[in-house]
Amino acid sequence: MAENQENPRYKWMVLVSVAMGVFLATIDGSIVNIGLNTLVRDFGKPLAVIEWVVLAYMLTISTLMLSIGRLSDMVGKKKLFLAGMAIFTVSSGLCGLSPDIYWLIGFRVLQAVGASMIMALGIAIVTEAFPSQERGKALGIMGTMVSIGIIAGPAIGGIILESLTWHWLFFVNLPIGIIGILMVLRFVPDRSIRSTQKFDFVGAGILLVSLASFLVALSLGQNGGFNNWVVITLLGICPLSLMLFIWAERKVEQPIIDLKLFSNNQFSINLITGFLVFISTAGTMLILPLYLLNILGYGPQQTGLMLAITPVIVAVVAPLSGALSDRIGTRPITTLGLAMLIIGFFAVSSLSEHTTTLGYLVRFIPIGIGVGLFQSPNNSAVMGSVSRDRLGVASGLLSLTRTIGQTTGIALLGAFWENRVAAYSGGFIHMDATSAPSLLQVMGFKDTIYLVIGLLMIAFCISLWALFLFFKNQQKHSVSVS
Repeated sequence: MAENQENPRYKWMVLVSVAMGVFLATIDGSIVNIGLNTLVRDFGKPLAVIEWVVLAYMLTISTLMLSIGRLSDMVGKKKLFLAGMAIFTVSSGLCGLSPDIYWLIGFRVLQAVGASMIMALGIAIVTEAFPSQERGKALGIMGTMVSIGIIAGPAIGGIILESLTWHWLFFVNLPIGIIGILMVLRFVPDRSIRSTQKFDFVGAGILLVSLASFLVALSLGQNGGFNNWVVITLLGICPLSLMLFIWAERKVEQPIIDLKLFSNNQFSINLITGFLVFISTAGTMLILPLYLLNILGYGPQQTGLMLAITPVIVAVVAPLSGALSDRIGTRPITTLGLAMLIIGFFAVSSLSEHTTTLGYLVRFIPIGIGVGLFQSPNNSAVMGSVSRDRLGVASGLLSLTRTIGQTTGIALLGAFWENRVAAYSGGFIHMDATSAPSLLQVMGFKDTIYLVIGLLMIAFCISLWALFLFFKNQQKHSVSVS
């Protein structure tokens, strides 16, 4: 039974309960990455097969989140979140017991079903638990948990693999998952919904085809190039199915996504700018390890520590920016965050073959501050712009923009970097871009950062326009009050 909502600590216990699930789902997106070479050795399969342990997880999460968000608005969020925690925990044990790679991939799909329920609904449950004047602070703490999960995944995975087998990459989830389930049962309120609405299975199916074709195309293109006929076909299916989805959603009475939501400027603008930020930051994080390992010559452990600087700064800044946005509004803080990101990436564009450790850290601190300033107010703005009966869909859309933005950034910026290195090498690289001379790799990296700055400038201009509208509305409100 959930704790009495009149209790002052109720909302914080809801936050802790949900955060445990979000932490697990986040950490499991990265903890396995560090064990891919171990899986190649133990299962005796090529990396192209082993990579599906990660890809199957991300693809399943991305394709299900919106449908789960819509379903939660119909049947209630606690039931689905609790089911997600249970599925995730049980399937983690099954992953650890997998007898071969194909069983492991199958159980990872099941695990991702649970993770999609957790990630799609976590923000919505927290939004319901907190009053609007504290929403930014609460979502900032949720952002901190995501950052901690990003940091902790590779670190915990490395510790496990030093002394235990790969099975424990999944068994480690069991105690946290069980505690999380008990806490959700105890503290998260069951806001029962009596709904006569019907779930749009046709729309959900078309959306699944559109998202899956896009994400599989990006994954295959990243590994084998985008001129493959399979990739081209999938990229063709994606926009056609997306147009079919929009047409179908206009015809059905109870759609997966109420397209009228996008007529709200605050809702649309924050989703777009968030998507551009995730493309920029995730794509950069793909190339950075190559720069630290191959160009600066750091070892794996120091590289991991260097990469942690941005998430650490985000974890510190996000709750503060969320609380500040509760006081002065979300738009000024998100715009400031984008400006700080642009400054940070301009600094990063000056990285060279001879950059020192201190020089690296100084350049990336503004990026951590920028993401921390942007993320919490942006999430708060999206969740605050929809009615209570649309919180599940809004939460699912937020999570979807993050996962698709990350996938798109990794694939497209990675391909752009390789193409630029190839261009500087005279159009030919033996093996891959990492085999090119260090100077050419750095030149390609700088070009990629300039592309990132361009994307962030687009996001900043959109946000600046919205900030102008924000102050204009504030002025109108002041005049009408006086």
